Formats: sequence, structure tokens, C-alpha cells
Amino acid sequence: MQLYRDDGIVLRTQKLGEADRIITILGRTSGRVRAVAKGVRRTKSRFGARLEPFTHVDLMLHTGRSLDIITQAEVIRPYGAPLVGDYPRYTAGVAMLETAERFTPVEKEPALRQLLLLIGGLRALGDAEHAPGLVLDAFLLRSLAVAGYAPALQECARCGAPESGTQGSGTPESEAQGSEAQGSEAQGSVLRSGRRLPAFAVAAGGMVCASCRPPGAASPAAPTVALMLALLRGDWDGADRSERRHRVECSGLVAAYLQWHLEHSIRSLRHVERV
Repeated sequence: MQLYRDDGIVLRTQKLGEADRIITILGRTSGRVRAVAKGVRRTKSRFGARLEPFTHVDLMLHTGRSLDIITQAEVIRPYGAPLVGDYPRYTAGVAMLETAERFTPVEKEPALRQLLLLIGGLRALGDAEHAPGLVLDAFLLRSLAVAGYAPALQECARCGAPESGTQGSGTPESEAQGSEAQGSEAQGSVLRSGRRLPAFAVAAGGMVCASCRPPGAASPAAPTVALMLALLRGDWDGADRSERRHRVECSGLVAAYLQWHLEHSIRSLRHVERV
């Protein structure tokens, strides 16, 4: 068996037999890995407590036939410690773990950008500088951007017609990585625009113009669209100033858009408090 080393975030655990667990990890170099931790459910286990969800761990593993085997685990940072006593932050964190797993469907396919997004999101939840709902929605939008599914927010998703008053939107990837100053300018352009895109169509890929608007498309408020753009670009000053009603509307659009593109529901989202 080949021995290798990696570090990553524990996404979830499953019982196996009487004393073992299957640990799902999003690794830095190996991508998503499922590995067996033998004997970790015994009270005398050497590293059972180190392999809990939210934990950033440094691992030694043996390559197995179907599942790898964890032989050593050291904690780098337990991101779950500040979350377990705070229900809104805990449920947001669980939704982030589940989403990260859904965005890495192929085992052992490197997904460094997704891991770095997850680490940043968990750190932000633990630092408690922003509302957990905003941190979660920012993580979801940026995960979509990394996967190539960033929603169109400044031009029609179908015909590409720009919203009046904007200077172009750039690529989805650049939106996800934009600076705070760029995010503030973009948010202002949406609010100042004389003729805004009137609807958000999940299946179309984002905002659409009146000519391309399909039946059943949502009609979000301008500040809601501005909030989505701010979260995508990292404009936390603008996001923190947003009103509750716009945060709730933004969360609904983001959740619907995410699950449409994943073609799978994120079960933990139903437990997230939207306040």
C-alpha cells in the first residue's frame, strides 16, 4: 500500500462496523477523499476526536482498494469549536460542508479553490464579524463562480444586453475575486441605473431583460441584486449595510440557483435561520 500525506477539512463522518468510521475529507492535493479511521469510536482511540466535521487536519493515509486508511491525524485548526454553541452559525457551517461535498462529485480530483473557499468561509463564521447568512450566501455564490456557474447580474443572461448605467461585468471568475472597491462601485451602479434588468430567471442563468423574461421569473428589488453582487465580489461594507428583507430575498434566490445547477437539493439549507 502506498503511503501519502495531505491536509484538509473533514466534511462528514459515517459509522462503519462496531468501532470504525468512514471520514470524508476535502484535501488540499487529493480533492475529496473517503477514508477509514479504524477504532476511532473506542474510548481509547488515539485520534477519534480529531476527525470531527469542521476540523482542519493533517493526515497520513494508506491507499486502499476501495477506501483509503487513515494512520495518523493532527489538528491544524478546529473550526467547529466556536460554532457548536451558536445555532445560526452552526447550521450555516453544516450547509457549507454539504455544498463543498456536492461541488466535488469525483473522488481524488484536486479542488484547491473549493477548499480555500471553504476554509475562508469557516474562518469568517468563527470570527463572527458578519451575519452567518451573509457568509453562507457569499460562500455559495463564490462556489458557483469557481464551478463556472456565476449568475449574470449586470447583463441579460440570455441575450447579453447590459443594464443601463453599467460599464460591463467582466467574467464570472473575476466577479468572484473582485476587490472591495470594485464591489462598491458595482453596487452603486445597480442602484443608480436608470433602466434595470427586471427579472431573475434561475434556469436562464441570472438577471434577464424584459424581452427575454420567461414566465415565472422572480422580480428582485434593486438592493437585493446589489447585495448578491457585493457578496460575489467581497464588498462586506455594502453587504453589512443591507436590510433584512433584501437579505432574505437574496438567500432565496441563491438557494434556488445553487440547487438548480447542482441538480440536487442541499438538505441542510432548510435548517438555516434567515434573520
